Amino acid sequence: MSGRVLVTGASGFLGRRLTATLAASGRDPRAAVRTAAPAPAFAAGLEAVTVGELDAATDWRAALAGVDSVVHLAARVHVMQDTVADPLAEFRRVNVAGTLNLARQAALAGVRRLVFVSSVKVNGEGTAPGRPYTADDVPAPQDAYGVSKHEAELGLQDIAKATGLEVTIIRPVLVYGPGVGANFLAMMRWLYRGVPLPLGAIDNRRSLLAVDNLVDLLLTCLDHPGAANQVFLASDGEDVSTTVLLRRTAQALGKPARLLPVPVPVLGLAARLLGKQDFAQRLCGSLQVDIGKTRDLLGWTPPLSLQAALALAAGDFLRRAEAG
Repeated sequence: MSGRVLVTGASGFLGRRLTATLAASGRDPRAAVRTAAPAPAFAAGLEAVTVGELDAATDWRAALAGVDSVVHLAARVHVMQDTVADPLAEFRRVNVAGTLNLARQAALAGVRRLVFVSSVKVNGEGTAPGRPYTADDVPAPQDAYGVSKHEAELGLQDIAKATGLEVTIIRPVLVYGPGVGANFLAMMRWLYRGVPLPLGAIDNRRSLLAVDNLVDLLLTCLDHPGAANQVFLASDGEDVSTTVLLRRTAQALGKPARLLPVPVPVLGLAARLLGKQDFAQRLCGSLQVDIGKTRDLLGWTPPLSLQAALALAAGDFLRRAEAG
């Protein structure tokens, strides 16, 4: 088992889950945060270090002192309606320059391994059904966020070759679980309220990833010798259509799924008229990943099934809804 672990982006959805799991397993994590986090954000006794903005000038010395490994979660995330003048430049400032600055300082501090949470968007935006992305596919990012994550991966691999710092890259698909926000939370709200949805005839295939499965994989990658200087894709290992996902989530919520069988071409036309093509692509298009390399090289199996993970997410949602 490795020594102390620094987790960047520790106050986020994934970061809170990861630091709590590390602490529970006796791994003595240290949380790096942009601004001082409220006390309830972390488990009692967890050390948190404020590092400020993530860019090429961030000083990581205090955060890295005595650290054996780093899990780098902090990033400028994908933004649906970006308002900055040059989104790619802003993504590069944080996700590329900020990441590579951390890696260089980690190498100088004697850190053994850096685990970088990248994105499936490095592979692309969608797949043909039955033709999943693999970890060794030629990257084909299509938006500024995906480009920045790919450039960060390339830079990390160069630093690893030059310094001996071990780098592990994980590209997750959509992550969900207790405390999830954004579109997955909106989906659960619609189902909980019994809103009729025109999504009952979608026969696509989507890979998803439970937050606890991702945390388990991150812990595996901290220590496994086979993880050094490798790229892995991550999912629950079970792909479902949007329609099936909605039905299973409704079942976990104890609610009927009020799904109208509107044909996909009609949904596509409505999306174009409303300027929501990207949203329609995520609902109707396929995005599958093959985690065969992750299973074979690491001996890793997702500990939670899709249905078990949906039950945890739904249970958390119901507790919050009942609490007001």
